[in-house]
Amino acid sequence: MANIGGNITGTIQTKTASIKNAIGEAVSTWKDAFSPVGWLGLQSGEQKRSTFNAKIEESTHVFLCDYHSDIYALADQDTRMIIKGVVYDVLLIDNPDEMDEQLEIYLKKAGAWHG
Repeated sequence: MANIGGNITGTIQTKTASIKNAIGEAVSTWKDAFSPVGWLGLQSGEQKRSTFNAKIEESTHVFLCDYHSDIYALADQDTRMIIKGVVYDVLLIDNPDEMDEQLEIYLKKAGAWHG
């Protein structure tokens, strides 16, 4: 298996619970799960959404990293990534062609991290 390397470390977090704050609003809590090293790329904008690729076309960025089965297993969980102080919602974790060589993590920029 080839190592694709990278120049950015991202932190993948999973939602652990929702708690109520002082005024009764649900507040999500997040737990660090993984810190993969990879490449962050900007997706092209202004694309029309299609029925089958809506998550990919809605994404603003893609993070490429080496394949890790535990990260791929997060595909159905509520996850986000923190990269260089920016929060991204994880829309899709893809193992292209099921080759187990790299992961493509499609992200949507959500805002600045206040951790």
